[in-house]
Amino acid sequence: MAETRKRRARNPEATREAILVAAQTMLAKDGPEALSLSKVAQLAGVNRGTAYQHFETREKLIAATIEWVADQIFEAVFGQAAAKGERRLDEPDMLDVTDRLGHYAMDNPELCRIWLLQLLASPNPSQDRFWREYSGSLGRFAESERARPGIDVEVFSLVSLAGYFLWPIWARAHSRNDDERDRLAQRFNREMLRLSLYGTLDPAKHPETLQTISRPLGKGGEGDAPARQAKLR
Repeated sequence: MAETRKRRARNPEATREAILVAAQTMLAKDGPEALSLSKVAQLAGVNRGTAYQHFETREKLIAATIEWVADQIFEAVFGQAAAKGERRLDEPDMLDVTDRLGHYAMDNPELCRIWLLQLLASPNPSQDRFWREYSGSLGRFAESERARPGIDVEVFSLVSLAGYFLWPIWARAHSRNDDERDRLAQRFNREMLRLSLYGTLDPAKHPETLQTISRPLGKGGEGDAPARQAKLR
């Protein structure tokens, strides 16, 4: 009597994660344009039909992968407790957030750039978990007594994230080893904190600049920023 071959137990969650890991690897290496379900399935070690069962289209796979990357950034920057919803960052530790974000971006430059480009093209960035917490925490800080008045949270969030996620390109081109990259990450983190603490201009010596940033926005801009900031939180 022939021996009955034991069928390997299926684990849909493990299979889905393997597909996402493969998609993340391909995104980091070649970008979203080169990604296909067939290639991802091959890299993940699953058949194409199984990949299609989890993700019906290439677009859905890309969206799920970007969301998965956002969750990783979220956990790396805000910690496991925040990722599990155990605390709200009403008063974010700017030193801690700056340090974690700077070093994560330095260690994962390709993923961070892809995430940023996808966020910039998104019609509804508030659906992204990391963006929602990052801009939301800055918004709560901007409303506190510890912040200077008039901060445009949306602009500041995007400008700072662009810096964090593009600086590693410079760092990797101008460093020879991990120690030098770590030092460049520290330099960037320190400068971001210095800009947040002092800015770059002495208000007493630049009254015209102070007037410009205090003036209401022109037609089409006045009143738009607060509404967008409220939506993003």
